[in-house]
Amino acid sequence: MEGLDTGTTAWLLISAALVMLMTPGLAFFYGGMSRAKSVLNMMLMSFASIAVVSVLWVLVGHTLAYGGGSGPLSPFIGGLDDAGLSSMIGEIDAEGGYPLLVDAGFQMMFAVITVALISGAIADRAKFGAWLLFVPVWSLLVYFPVAHWVWGGGLVQMLDIGGAEVIDFAGGTAVHINAGAAALALTFVLGRRKGFGSESMRPHNLPFVLLGAALLWFGWFGFNGGSAYAADASAALALVNTQVATAAATGAWMLVERLRYGKVTALGFASGAIAGLVAITPAAADVTPVGAIALGLLAGGVCAYAISWKFRFKYDDALDVVGIHMVGGIIGSLALGLLASEAAGGNTDGLLYGGDGYLLLVQLVAVAGVALYSFVLTYVIGKAIDLVMGFRIPVHVETNGLDGELHSETAYAFDELDEYELSSPTPPGEEVAPR
Repeated sequence: MEGLDTGTTAWLLISAALVMLMTPGLAFFYGGMSRAKSVLNMMLMSFASIAVVSVLWVLVGHTLAYGGGSGPLSPFIGGLDDAGLSSMIGEIDAEGGYPLLVDAGFQMMFAVITVALISGAIADRAKFGAWLLFVPVWSLLVYFPVAHWVWGGGLVQMLDIGGAEVIDFAGGTAVHINAGAAALALTFVLGRRKGFGSESMRPHNLPFVLLGAALLWFGWFGFNGGSAYAADASAALALVNTQVATAAATGAWMLVERLRYGKVTALGFASGAIAGLVAITPAAADVTPVGAIALGLLAGGVCAYAISWKFRFKYDDALDVVGIHMVGGIIGSLALGLLASEAAGGNTDGLLYGGDGYLLLVQLVAVAGVALYSFVLTYVIGKAIDLVMGFRIPVHVETNGLDGELHSETAYAFDELDEYELSSPTPPGEEVAPR
C-alpha cells in the first residue's frame, strides 16, 4: 500500500492492544478494592464500558472527537463526515504513514478506559442499568467534546497565552482530570454508602489489586508510548519516563504510609503506581527522566494524602478515583509549567529551566476548564438519570450485596464448596479434618 509505514503501523497496533488490556486490568484493580459481595458488579462496570463505548465510538465517537467540523461549533465538537468509519477504510495518514483506522482504533481504547475510570467512585451503590445509560450519554456529552478540545483541534489546542500552548501528551486533561471530575460529581449525585466512615470497607482481595496494577502498568507503555505515533525517540522517552515516574511514585507513597501509619501496604504500593502513571501521562515526552522522577515523587506523596480528603469533606469516593486520577492528573498537567524541558524535545521550557511562566498559566487554564465542564455536565447527567430511573440501588440491595441482588451470581461460591466438602466420600485410611 502506497505511503504505508509498516513500523509505525505495527507500533500503533501493539499500543492499541496494550491500552485495551488496561480496562480489564482496571476491572481487577477496582474489583480487588471492592467488598466481596459486590466485586462482580464492580468488574462488570468496566467490561460493560468496553462493549458500549466501542460501538458508540465507531458510530459517532471518533468523528465527533476528531472530525474537522464546520461553523461556530467547530472549536467545541467535530462533524459527522466520518460517522461509521467507512470513509476511512484503506486511507493512509499522509504525514504518519499509518492507516487512519489504526488511529481510530487506538483512540477508541482511550475513550473506553476514561469512562470505566469513573465507576470506581460509585462502587457498591449504583444501579447497573443506570450505569449502562450513563456510559453512552456521558461519552457523547463530555468525553467526545473534551477529546476534540484537547486533541481534535478544538478549544484547548487553540489556547495560546504569551506564545505558550497547552501540552497534554497522552491524556492528563482529557482522560484523568475529566474522569476524576466526573467521579466527584457522581459522588454528590448518589450520596455516601451505608456505613461510610463508620464501617470497615477494606479491599477484599489484595492479590487482585496488585494484578490489576501490574496490568495497568504494562498497558501504560502503549498508552504513553503509542501517543508518540511513531516508534521513535519520543516513544522511547515516554517509555523510560513512564517507568521511572511510576517507580518513584510507589516509593513516595510507601514513605508517606510509613510516616503516617507505621506500616507499608500492598494497596499503598499499587495506588502509588497508579498515581505515578496518571501524573506522567500528560508530560511523558516533555520532561527529562530526572524530571519524571521528580514528578513521580510529587504525585505519589500528594496523592497518598489526597485519598483521605474524602473523610474530611464527606464525599464518598469509594475507590479513590478523585484522589488519584483527578489530583494526579492536575499535578502532572501543572508540573509541566515547572519541569518541561526543551532538552526532552519539547518547544517550551518550564520555570525551573528558565521559562517565562506562560506555560504554567496556559496549563492552569486548560485544567480548570476541563475540570469545571466535566463536573457540571456530569452532575446534570447524573441528576437527570436519577430522575428518570433512579441511579442509586435500594438499601437492602446495598446491604445484601450487588452481585447476588443484581446479577444472581457471586464471585466466591463458599456455600457450594462447603456442601462439596461435607458430601465427598472420605478415602480409605484418611480422616476428615476438623472444621
